[in-house]
Amino acid sequence: MKRDILSMTDLHDLPEVLARATALKEGQSSGRELGGKSLAMIFEKSSTRTRVSFEVAMTQLGGHAIFLSPNDTQLGRGETIADTARVLGRFVNAIMYRAFSHVNMAELARCSRVPVINALDDLEHPCQITADLLTIQEHKGRLDGLKLAYVGDGNNVCNSLLLGTAMTGMNMAVACPQEHRPDEEIAAKAAEIASKAGVISEIITDPIEAVKDADVVYTDTWVSMGQEDEVALREKIFLPYQVNAELMSHARKDAIFMHCLPAHRGMEVTDEVMDGKQSVVFDQAENRLHAQKAILLSVITG
Repeated sequence: MKRDILSMTDLHDLPEVLARATALKEGQSSGRELGGKSLAMIFEKSSTRTRVSFEVAMTQLGGHAIFLSPNDTQLGRGETIADTARVLGRFVNAIMYRAFSHVNMAELARCSRVPVINALDDLEHPCQITADLLTIQEHKGRLDGLKLAYVGDGNNVCNSLLLGTAMTGMNMAVACPQEHRPDEEIAAKAAEIASKAGVISEIITDPIEAVKDADVVYTDTWVSMGQEDEVALREKIFLPYQVNAELMSHARKDAIFMHCLPAHRGMEVTDEVMDGKQSVVFDQAENRLHAQKAILLSVITG
């Protein structure tokens, strides 16, 4: 039975995936685990980290990755998602999809005979959060009981972070404007998981309150791809949510700063924080490679 990773909740074996990612990072790989296997990578949104990390991951595991932009496929000429899924499933062992719409992501998975990995859509970003959790675990030695504060737009990254932190026994506080809250259904699911784990998952508007005593401070861009016409309005709304030295001072002294990149310096984060001693953003970026290797192995080889 094929295994799709469309949401953080599809990573029901998240501790094992993180352990495997750690082992792979430490060099415990034959380089042949995915020998003869191929991954189709469909990109509707451009990317630096996603494309390079998935291509390198497949290469280092002995497999092959095929980059497909809308101009490289018949999707750009009107072929349906369903027909594309049915065709690609005859050629490759898995499909990675970076999409504008979660509806399309779900349709691709429904019609594909091979596993589909969500490499970002408008609802979630599970590959990123798997790498984030790996990074926190490396720097803090554990996940359970820690507090992560997310400051800014309640976007796809925030949605998956809510689920991922709850699933690993972390506390999480989201600080965002009332009109830019994360998805309500996901937030409710995260709160339910967190409650069962004995931790807190909350959404508030005060960034200082959210960051208080945090072990991890996380932010993301205020303007996602497709929202470029909202730049001026969003800058005004989110300015009180900028992560700067003053805001970081309310977190624990040994708190780390995270950003999934690309960062808009001087907007959601200042240079002082981005380049400071507490920043682990480039460790975080590197860990996309190792986390995605573990995800690829889990869906292709089990």
